[in-house]
Amino acid sequence: MDRNEQLLLRKAKAGDVEAFEQLVEAYEKKVYNLALRMTGNHDDAADLAQEAFIRVFKSISGFKEQSSFSTWIYRITTNVCLDEIRKRKNKKVISLDEEIHMDDGEMKRQVVSEDPLPDELAEREELRSIVNAAINSLPEDQRIVITLRDLQGLTYEEIARILDCPGGTVKSRINRERQALRNVLSARTELLYGDYVK
Repeated sequence: MDRNEQLLLRKAKAGDVEAFEQLVEAYEKKVYNLALRMTGNHDDAADLAQEAFIRVFKSISGFKEQSSFSTWIYRITTNVCLDEIRKRKNKKVISLDEEIHMDDGEMKRQVVSEDPLPDELAEREELRSIVNAAINSLPEDQRIVITLRDLQGLTYEEIARILDCPGGTVKSRINRERQALRNVLSARTELLYGDYVK
């Protein structure tokens, strides 16, 4: 474990969320690839990688460093994946091609689609449009902070480096800009929907 990782680990164990986010960034691809190899499915791998990082976050303060951090995080990921694989083995699997045998003959199995309905897709697109318009209506300095943090997922430290200002300033600006965005969204929603949102 290099010195930078040791420092981040020490800070994360003490409750520093930014340090933990940096550790996640360093391992997210490796954890995802491990989950993908174990499950063979991209969506499952993404979900299980996220679950692994949640477990790491919850138990990092108790990590005794008897093994390397990478070994520990891979062990947690492996256990998360194995737990999911075991759960699936205990579930009854039904073939969608298998016909259902009834007293008066056989019938094809019908499965309800989980795809969003056209009206749901339209609502999502409308919401996306409202949010984008609200973000674009903010002054540039507010818009850039929201974009870097909430859309690009950068850490406070990365944003501080990009904007050349202290991390504490970044945090307070993000809180302020999020409130400004909430106000804009609230005003736009009320303007569009009037009494429906009251």
